[in-house]
Amino acid sequence: MDDILLQVEEKMEKTMENLNVRLSNIRAGRANPAILDGVKVNYYGSLTPLNQLATISVPEARKLQIKAFDKSCLSDIEKAIYEADLGLTPNNTGELIFINIPELTEDRRKEFVKQAKALAEEAKIALRNIRQDANNAVKKLEINDDEEKSLMQDVQELINNYNKKVDDRLKEKEQELMTI
Repeated sequence: MDDILLQVEEKMEKTMENLNVRLSNIRAGRANPAILDGVKVNYYGSLTPLNQLATISVPEARKLQIKAFDKSCLSDIEKAIYEADLGLTPNNTGELIFINIPELTEDRRKEFVKQAKALAEEAKIALRNIRQDANNAVKKLEINDDEEKSLMQDVQELINNYNKKVDDRLKEKEQELMTI
């Protein structure tokens, strides 16, 4: 019975990690190398993550600097950033690529908040699916009704805790996005 609870908590923790990663990709007007995590560069015929081809640093609050390990792939990196449709414009100097992060408008901030809410809702749906799977596993166990109810109650307490964590993380991200 403890195995089920451990598995449930492990899956819920992975859901929270996934939510945190996805929320970190929503930018708040400040330069953050994580913005470029999803960018894949066509490097010698294979799609390669940008962070494997270059170092990404933040020289100023609103600027990213990309220094490629192989300068011959700078134009490929620039093209990949355009194609990633992040709303960013890379500037290639021949040595480095600079990306200026524009100031966010109020409408754009609200759009990002909606996006964050959608991600939080997806996380809650994943948590409910985990609870459903756990409850089905509990029902398959050959235990008495009291133990079954107790175990299901424990699973419900876990989901309540993780739903609260999702809500807290969403409030934190909203605060970050709406702060100028």
